[in-house]
Amino acid sequence: MKGKDAVVVADAYQAIVGPTGRGITGDIVTYSHPDDSPLGKGKGRMSRDGSTVIPGSLEEAFCLDGSGEYEIKDVLITGVRTYRDEHKGKERGRNVAFTVELDGVHIIHLGDIGHLLTEDKLTDIGPVDVACIVIGGALPANKAAELVSQLDAKVVVPMVICDGAEATEALAKFLHEVGVSTPPALQSKLVLMPSSLPGELTTVLLEQRGKV
Repeated sequence: MKGKDAVVVADAYQAIVGPTGRGITGDIVTYSHPDDSPLGKGKGRMSRDGSTVIPGSLEEAFCLDGSGEYEIKDVLITGVRTYRDEHKGKERGRNVAFTVELDGVHIIHLGDIGHLLTEDKLTDIGPVDVACIVIGGALPANKAAELVSQLDAKVVVPMVICDGAEATEALAKFLHEVGVSTPPALQSKLVLMPSSLPGELTTVLLEQRGKV
C-alpha cells in the first residue's frame, strides 16, 4: 500500500516472501497474527511481540503487530483486535485487522479474520473504502461477503490463500456471493484516489507474486 508519505506492507511472512523479502521494501510493516509456518532457519529481526521473523528487506521498517492507534510518517493506522475463529481465538488464536489511511483513502487489511464484526468493532474500525479479505481461510464465502457488506466498502480485494482447484472454487464462491458473475481481469496494481472511488461495490483481483 503506497501513499505519498509512506509505504505500508501487510503480512510479509518469510514463509511467503522468503527470508530476504524478495526486495519488498516499506516504511511500515504490519502482522495480523504470528507466522503459522516459520522457516526453520529463519533469522533476523523479530516482530514486536517476538512471534514473527521479519524478512531482511523489511528489517528497517516500523513494525506493528498489536491493537491500538498509531501515526507513523503522517500515516494513520488503527489495529483492531479480532480473532481467527468464531470462539474468540480458542481454536486458532487472535488476529489484528489494520486500517490504514493513505492519501485520503481508508484501507482495511483484515488478516486471517474468522468471524463477523460486532457494532463495537465496526465503530473502532471506522469508515472503509477498500477491504482486503482472505478467501479460502476460516471464513466461508457467504460470511466473507457478509463481512464486506458490514464494512460498507467501495472496493473489495480478495486475497486467495489456497492453491489450484481449491483456490478457483473458493474465489468463484466468493464472487457469486458478492454478485459478480464474470471474474474481473487480473490487475498488477490498484490506483485509487478519494475522487475515483466507485459508487457501488467493485471487486478487484490483483496478480499474485507467488510463494517461496
